[in-house]
Amino acid sequence: MPFRGRQLKRWKRRHSSSHAKIRCLGEQAMAGVKDWRLQRNLRYSTNRNTDIATAVLVLHHTST
Repeated sequence: MPFRGRQLKRWKRRHSSSHAKIRCLGEQAMAGVKDWRLQRNLRYSTNRNTDIATAVLVLHHTST
């Protein structure tokens, strides 16, 4: 969990910054999944849906 507040110690600012960088990657990848509209058109089982979403996330992370 990130720390909140205006006057944070240096290690708390670094922790919050690294947390935001990691979270940003996940949010960008999920936005890509939504942009491709894969979730709307899939009529497969939920296990296959998860596999496809995972594959999209891997492709997103390898391309950046």
